[in-house]
Amino acid sequence: MSEGEAGAPGGAVDPWRTYDPWAKAAAGRAFQQNGAAVESTGQRRRRVRRALVGGAVALALVSGVGGGIVGAYLERNGGLGDIVLPQASAEPAGRDPDSVAGISARALPSVVTLHVAGSKESGTGTGFVLDDRGHILTNNHVVEPAGSSGRIAVTFNSGDTAKATVVGRDSGYDLAVVKVTGVRGMKPLPLGNSDNVRVGDPVVAIGAPFDLAGTVTSGIISAKERPITAGAQRAGSDVSYVDALQTDAPINPGNSGGPLLDSRARVIGINSAIRSADGGADAETGQSGSIGLGFAIPVNQAKRVAEELINTGRATHPVIGVTLDMNYGGDGARVAAHGNEGDPAVTEDGPGARAGIEPGDVITEVDGRAVHTGEELIVKTRAHRPGDHLELTVVRAGKERTVTLVLGSSHGG
Repeated sequence: MSEGEAGAPGGAVDPWRTYDPWAKAAAGRAFQQNGAAVESTGQRRRRVRRALVGGAVALALVSGVGGGIVGAYLERNGGLGDIVLPQASAEPAGRDPDSVAGISARALPSVVTLHVAGSKESGTGTGFVLDDRGHILTNNHVVEPAGSSGRIAVTFNSGDTAKATVVGRDSGYDLAVVKVTGVRGMKPLPLGNSDNVRVGDPVVAIGAPFDLAGTVTSGIISAKERPITAGAQRAGSDVSYVDALQTDAPINPGNSGGPLLDSRARVIGINSAIRSADGGADAETGQSGSIGLGFAIPVNQAKRVAEELINTGRATHPVIGVTLDMNYGGDGARVAAHGNEGDPAVTEDGPGARAGIEPGDVITEVDGRAVHTGEELIVKTRAHRPGDHLELTVVRAGKERTVTLVLGSSHGG
């Protein structure tokens, strides 16, 4: 061994003297420059497989999230374009003339809203055109707040407004006629015949409940010849007696004076009163609103009164010529023992006297229909005209008899 190959003391080989940094590393003894072990081929392959698997998992996750977002968008919006919702195509505007829409279309141009203002109160009601001369029919309690110096404004369905004056009014029938001038193209509503009405017939009501002009409701005739009394809520006003048509068509404050129409758009009644949950019977004071109990003045009665108001300024009332005991608690209408202010209870030479009625008699039927109270007798009487014949069933001293009389006439207020 030469000097350059001398070993370490004791004959050991010095590894630093034989180290060749460029020599091929011995199997299993390879090192990197940083001292970390160099991975083998198998390790490298396993590392690559792990990297590929991790990338695939990440890609799957990203794809899943992205797909979920896209799917949710498509599901919510139905596609990638703008949203267009399905809709029915345009249809002809016309309706069956006998349908509610058809009836309303014919009647609305003839229905008006009245705004009434007086010195102490004001209100809103409804009316309808009677003729082409400007006469409009409504309720007395609608125009009553105007008094003799108040203001009445009439608004038509077109939106046109005109001032109106009272032609005549009657508190006993709760009807009034007002007139407008200078208005062209007014369309009168045709009048039907309330005698032809039957329970269950369909009806349409038009009015301005709570000042909502042109409001249309519908229902049926619930009953006929329903005796009701209304009015007298205001100081100085009289009680109205009506042999009414009852309807379940919703009627509310402001509907008063409006038409109740049959299936051919003809007026069969004038909406005048409601029975509300708080017991009110007046359409202007029953603020609880409709509970399906509305009442209309039959048009046959309203027609007669309207004609008299237009022609003479006042209406006539049919009378029997007796004073009734309105405090009588038995069944029927009892003739009082004494009249008012010393007058006789049975008017001398009046219709009742000529028929043989005496004080204390109890009237139980009119034309074969029972009456249970004095109010009902007045209602049944007011449903007729002066000069009509009535057949009355009278009970006197426990015995029943039938009398016939011809109704007399008095002027209302």
